[in-house]
Order: sequence, then structure tokens, then C-alpha cells
Amino acid sequence: MDTANGIIERAAAGERLSDAECLSLADLSAPSANGDTLAPLLAAAAHLRDRRHPDDITYSPKVFIPLTRLCRDVCHYCAFARAPKRGERHETAYLSEEQVLSIAAAGRDAGCHEALFTLGDKPELRYSLARDALRQLGHDSTLSYLAAMARRVLDETGLLPHLNPGIVDLEQARQLRQVSVSQGLMLESVAERLCERGGPHHGSPDKQPAVRLASLAAAGMAAVPMTSGVLIGIGETRRERVASLLALRALHEEHGHLQEIIVQNFRRKPGTRMRDAVEPSATELLWSVAVARLIFGAAMNIQAPPNLSPRLLPELIRAGINDWGGVSPVTPDHVNPEAAWPRLAELRRVTESCGKQLTPRLPIYPDYIRRHARWLEPPLYQAV
Repeated sequence: MDTANGIIERAAAGERLSDAECLSLADLSAPSANGDTLAPLLAAAAHLRDRRHPDDITYSPKVFIPLTRLCRDVCHYCAFARAPKRGERHETAYLSEEQVLSIAAAGRDAGCHEALFTLGDKPELRYSLARDALRQLGHDSTLSYLAAMARRVLDETGLLPHLNPGIVDLEQARQLRQVSVSQGLMLESVAERLCERGGPHHGSPDKQPAVRLASLAAAGMAAVPMTSGVLIGIGETRRERVASLLALRALHEEHGHLQEIIVQNFRRKPGTRMRDAVEPSATELLWSVAVARLIFGAAMNIQAPPNLSPRLLPELIRAGINDWGGVSPVTPDHVNPEAAWPRLAELRRVTESCGKQLTPRLPIYPDYIRRHARWLEPPLYQAV
């Protein structure tokens, strides 16, 4: 086995690391001349990033459409999902068509390109309120209503839908591909023990690692440009974090459909069971970003949400990201409402201070647009 320095140097040179070598990064330290064990990793990740992304740090101007916050899962760190209130009327379970189009139109008028639809996972399987609401809307499932709203937003505002539909099978992925240019599903972690009693995913059937991996594989078979990634700091070890990234790499090497990888840090939130949990340190976040870059190589788009680490923006660039993700001038981050989006002027200033340009992008990346015959339905290509 190579030393840590040897493994890092080979990764920086563009060599693909084996699974064993990647896992060894969780155990090995590679000190620099001053004894800093993180510096060589960050330098290698930034060098590798610059081989394919030398100039730009991108972001997607988006509007955030929370179609429903009802969800059959009960993740213990989540403040987005909610259970129905006693006596709640079905009209409040989902955004109405008028509300969806109003949000989308505001995004269009503010110069956005992306309509990000986020929703709870199949709430109709758990709550009668969701089933009643869907019947009133003329749909038999949340995914059916999602597809209809994505179509209307595309047709009536020109915004490009990016969908976070939760768990889907192959047929559902194909159906949603008809009305979206990209989709997203965070793997979060392959650590099954996080689903055990006392873990953050206990009671959340859609967070079983095998279920999420199967859904991501279905998206690959359906040729859907996908966003995925890991959520760090929810109780996983570094080795489990690396194992999660390796599972995503294996899927991408089979299907080629992962257009970006997010490294998202846990933020505790009032009102959740993990409100007093310890958040991951800056070192853990920067280590995770750099390791993701070394695992996936120069070409992958690596993202870290800027609103979750506003004091670490220069360090995140130096750790190997090339994308800030979606930033909205109109709507808050409904998943992390306590974390305001950075102002574009500040994001541009920080990005330029690191020798990069802040560049807007679409929710589907240029490499996938160029290969649109595989990755986009013809009407959607025209919209793109």
C-alpha cells in the first residue's frame, strides 16, 4: 500500500484511485512540512479540480418550489417535512397550481433559469390528508401532481424544472424525465446502522441505503442527469463517508448520469430530535470535499452549499469545489430556512478573491447538453 502522500499525489496527477486506496484516506494522515495533515489533501484536490475547471465556479439561479412538506419519513434532523395538524384542511397539504405558477413567475422575472421542486416522499402512503388533497387536485399520487406542475411551469414560464421527487422506480424516472431537465436524490449515507433505533434515519423507510441506491440506479437506466451526494455529520464515520462516495462512483461509472456531487454538512435545527447534536467541524467538511474530488476526479462537478458554511467560502474553493449549487434571489432555502442565501455580490467577491469567476449555469450541465440525444427529450432540448 502506498503512503498517504503517494496516494494523494497520484490522485492529483489524475490517476483513478482504487476503492481500497480511497478507503485508506479515511485512516491515513499526510502531513505537510509544517505538520498540517489537511493541507496536502486540499492542495491535491484544488490541483485536480483545475485540470478540468480552471477558471469558473458556477451556480444556478433558481426559484425554490416546495410542492408539499408532508412526508412519510421522519428523519430526525429535518425541519422541512411535517406531519398534518389536527383538523387541517386538504387545501394546505400541497401548493395549489396558482401558487406554483406565482412562485415560478417571480423567479422568471428575477432572472432565474431553474425551477427546483422539492417535496416530501410519497406522503399519500402515510396520511389520509395527502390522499384527500390529491383527489381534490385530480391526481392519484404526489409524483403525478409533480409531473403536471413541472409541465405547466416549463410551458408557462420557461423555467427549466429540476425535480427532487424522492424514491422512484424506472418507469417513474422515465415519466419525470419527460418534464424535467434533471433530477436529484441525495444518497446521504450507505451506513445502515443510521437506520437503527436511535439513529437519524430510524422510521424512515426511504432512507434505507439499498432503496436509495436502487432509485439512483433506476435514474441511470432512464438516462436522467442526476444530482446526488452525501450528508456529513449525522453520525457516520469517515470510512462510511468514503464508502458512500464510492457507491456513487460505482453507479456513475456504470451509467454516467451523476452530473454533480454535493457534500452537504449537517446543520442542527430547532424543533428536531437532533437540535442539540454536534455539527461537523470545518476540518471535517473540507476533508470531505477534498476526498470527494480525489475519488471522482477532475471532471466531476463537486458542490458545497454556500449558505450552510458562509464563513468557509474561500476554504471550500481551495478544497476543490467548482460549483455553489442553486442560489435563489426570490425564495429561501426551505430545507435550511435558518441559512440565508449569500448575496450574489458577496459570492462573486469571494470567488474572484480566489482567482475564479462566478458563472451562472443551467440545472443541466454543458457536458450533458452537448450529448442531448441521450440525456434530454427533444422538446426539453429546445427549451434548454
